[in-house]
Parts: sequence; structure tokens; C-alpha cells
Amino acid sequence: MDSAKKECILLEAARAFARFGFKKVSIDEIARGAGVGKGTVYLAAESKEDLYYQVLHREIRSWQAECANVIDPRVSADELLRRLLAAAMEYLDGRPLVRELLLGETSRTLPTWADRFAELASVGRTNVAEVLRIGIKQGVFRRDLDVETVAGLLQDFHLTAQAGSPKRGDELAKRAQVGLDLVLNGLRSRDQTKKV
Repeated sequence: MDSAKKECILLEAARAFARFGFKKVSIDEIARGAGVGKGTVYLAAESKEDLYYQVLHREIRSWQAECANVIDPRVSADELLRRLLAAAMEYLDGRPLVRELLLGETSRTLPTWADRFAELASVGRTNVAEVLRIGIKQGVFRRDLDVETVAGLLQDFHLTAQAGSPKRGDELAKRAQVGLDLVLNGLRSRDQTKKV
């Protein structure tokens, strides 16, 4: 199958899955929307589940690449985290499939694919992990950080804050900024942290 035809199928599948959800979309609808026969869709993917996985893989890679554009090791890592958070929020607003993947909703929809979805979600943490490593090299962050675990926690924190809030735009950005400040600086005053 040529790459242009496969790309067309993946784009149509992404549109359909984002609009109607995995369960309500049929391969027939995707084929019709892509302007190909049903058999052609099955040349691109073994099953509807496989097509869904390929769409999610494409979407998470696109999100990761888009957000990576803000990473500049010449900038302080705490500022990089702020920029990365803002870029991620902006991107996720228009990408419900990525948001659902990162929140674990896709694993609930297709539990037999949960391990594969978890691997895809880990791709989303690569940018945060890179910023943490930059921060360690810059001396901004502690050297003893478990980078992968902290990256996962920061991603979970960010997603939970976004998913749990009916707010959008400036209010959500302010909430995210306050949350990140809390993570970076903690709850204790500087005087109290010296005592502990």
C-alpha cells in the first residue's frame, strides 16, 4: 500500500474516532470517508483495534514532536517546564484522542490493548524527562531525581488538572501555572524547608 493512501486512511480514522469514539465507528464508515474500499483499510490495518492503535501512535508522536519544539537547553529548566506545559495544553485542547490515551480512557475501552497503550503514553513523557535532565545538568533540579517517575507524575498531575477542570483558556492556564509553581516550590515557605 502506498504511503499517501495509508495516510488518508489514518487521517479519516483519526477524525472518526475523535468525533464518535472507538465503539461507534465502523470500518465501512472509515473506508467511505477515506474514499477507499473496506478491503483497502484492512491492508492498512489488521483490525479496527489495530487501526485505532496506529491512529493513536501517529497522534502521540505528533504531540511529542510538536511539544519538543519548545525545548531549548539554553533556557532555564523551570521556564522550559512552563513552556512545555503551555504547549502541551494547547495541543491537547484540539486532540481528544491523545488526551483520552494519556488519561487511560483508551485502556478502559480496549483492556486487552492496555499494555500497548501504556507504551504509547510513555512516549508522551519523553519531553518532560528531557527537561528534567536538562534541569539536573543546569543545577536547577536535584541530581537524585528519578527522572522517569517524576516525568510520569508531572504528566499525570498536568492531565488531572486539565481533565478535572471545566475551565478553559486563561483560567486553565492560570491553574496550570499555579500547579507548576506548587510542584517546583512546594507548600512550605523557604524558612520552613531549611528546618526540615
